Amino acid sequence: MSRWDSETWAPATTEAPDPTALEVTTARDVPLGGLRAMTVRRTLPNRSRTTIGPWCFIDHYGPDDVADTGGMSVPPHPHTGLQTVSWLFDGEVQHRDSTGVEATVAPGSINLMNAGAGISHSEVSTSTGLLHGVQLWLVLPDSSRHEPAFFAAEQIDKHQQGDGHLQVFLGSLQGISSSIPPAWPGVGAEFSLRPKGTMTLSVENEYEHAVLLDAGALTINGEALNQHELGYLAPGHHQIELSNTTDLPARGLLLGGQPFEEEFVMWWNFIGRSHEEIEEFRNQWQASLSGERGPFGNLTHMSPLPAPEMPGVRLKARNRR
Repeated sequence: MSRWDSETWAPATTEAPDPTALEVTTARDVPLGGLRAMTVRRTLPNRSRTTIGPWCFIDHYGPDDVADTGGMSVPPHPHTGLQTVSWLFDGEVQHRDSTGVEATVAPGSINLMNAGAGISHSEVSTSTGLLHGVQLWLVLPDSSRHEPAFFAAEQIDKHQQGDGHLQVFLGSLQGISSSIPPAWPGVGAEFSLRPKGTMTLSVENEYEHAVLLDAGALTINGEALNQHELGYLAPGHHQIELSNTTDLPARGLLLGGQPFEEEFVMWWNFIGRSHEEIEEFRNQWQASLSGERGPFGNLTHMSPLPAPEMPGVRLKARNRR
């Protein structure tokens, strides 16, 4: 999914987080997709946090009635240095990319696109009912960010866990593993809880974790989290207890991983390591719009999305805080 903005984030200087406290981020609404913009709720990155493990971007959208909103229609656009993870609760999205892959993204299936040194893709919703899901990015470490691009999909089994169910779509949790190995140690899973239900998860002590709540209201280790909020836990936890405090089902995502220590530059749809590298990625993409062959290939089924102008200031590196 294409970012709409051109923010220039600088690392913030703050005290180390309390490892026992829940840090709550309220989503901000962002228009996405040009003239037929759909609204998404963005919780990462935010002013106080750049990454959670390798996760560097969280957009949450829907449920939207496609007949009313027009759904998702994101033209071909480029990516570098990251992986995208598409996870749907409702609806379908048609994915096409410059490696030749055409795939239907559907609920219960992880669809991971590794941008590597460069890829372009489009995303268009195909169903006429509800569209509801999450778009996630993971930053690639320097050791693997120049590798070739690829697309992988896997249907995820649902497992009984406590008073609900768990679907592990990346990494391992509760002895359940995805067949798609993460490029950086991390985990991603959907959980669901019946009314007033509880689920206790054993987690990696050295990982940081976050819960994105899609439906309902929870307590996380006894602290409250409301619908559409993101709750962050610093490393140092062996268990995470999720308790549904409502008389309705609750659902959300658990994301986490080993803290990502490398600095990186993130602008528009690109991740690199310097201002100059991002500028070169932009130049290569703009050249491809005129028919030049480059790392992003050519997708001709829709008019591609031009890159915004580079900001008038030097892009600064981001780190964990």
